Amino acid sequence: MPQQFRRPIRWGIIGCGNVTEVKSGPGFQKSAGSQLVAVMRRSGDLARDYAVRHGVPKWYDQADALVADREVDAIYVATPPGTHELYAMKALAAGKPAYVEKPMARNHAECQRMTDAFAAAGVPLFVAYYRRGLPRFIRARELLESAALGPVTAVSYRYAAPPHRGDRASLPWRLIVEQSGGGLFLDLGSHTLDILDFILGPLGSVSGIAANLASDFDAEDAVAMTFRTSAAALGVASWNFAGPDHEDQIEITGVDGRLTLSTFGNEPLRLERGQNIESFDLPNPPHVQQPLIQSIVNELLGGGPSPSNGQSAARTSKVMDMVLERYYGSRDDGFWNNPDRWPGRRRVADNSVLGSNGPDAC
Repeated sequence: MPQQFRRPIRWGIIGCGNVTEVKSGPGFQKSAGSQLVAVMRRSGDLARDYAVRHGVPKWYDQADALVADREVDAIYVATPPGTHELYAMKALAAGKPAYVEKPMARNHAECQRMTDAFAAAGVPLFVAYYRRGLPRFIRARELLESAALGPVTAVSYRYAAPPHRGDRASLPWRLIVEQSGGGLFLDLGSHTLDILDFILGPLGSVSGIAANLASDFDAEDAVAMTFRTSAAALGVASWNFAGPDHEDQIEITGVDGRLTLSTFGNEPLRLERGQNIESFDLPNPPHVQQPLIQSIVNELLGGGPSPSNGQSAARTSKVMDMVLERYYGSRDDGFWNNPDRWPGRRRVADNSVLGSNGPDAC
């Protein structure tokens, strides 16, 4: 039987790094019915420093010790994706709900094991696709549900950013496939794919291609995909992580109008219907994960369901696996250990791109 909680939900964080400083950590302290009571980091000095600065009563340098703490009711896993399954399963073994950073894991197989195990035990599992809790995206969903655009006929997304600068010896975890499951598409692209799932419903008929065109690392730096929405509208999306400047735009077109917004910006939504243009200025809160955290706390205390859970997040991971499969050759467990076998991988050593073994080989 699921554990019954009484107010407040007492949280522990595994991995109190940068994402927890402003985006998420304070949300556990500021949400109604919630407390942050313990944090863990492998460096005890850094864990203690975080606890002191944020007024957290306990700190640990061992994850098992935090999970075993009887005063911790639920676990927030804020480590790189390569350890999400490990720590989520530790929380589950202790009968404690888990809130896992995004992407949920390195591939869909890891996600599926997590969702199956938590469902079998009747323990809640949540994922930090926090845009599902932000007013801008909720309003976008409401506009579509109200048929403000009429039947949706097309969806497009374009993302671009300047390339990563630095040598291979100092890559961030987001570009180390063994830790992240891919390149920046896993880290950044997942947000857009999840929000499209939230606004338009699950994506289907997914097809994609990826390449490394300009970067001195193994992971992909360019991705393009096509899909259909649950209402059969056609969609296209592209990510260029080695471009000259920044671009980030979702455009949803219907028979009667067009809705424009971004994934990462804070500008107003733009609704165009004929000559009529409306803007909806719904800025993000100071701690962007707090609305989603509040929904999770509410669910644990017997309220309505949170909009981001293991099942919805696993759908996004499945879509990413389908898009990246030809680049990596397989998205099965352990593919990250064999970069020389990835058919789409760029030959960094001789500065050329794979030809007959590449993703477009005939």
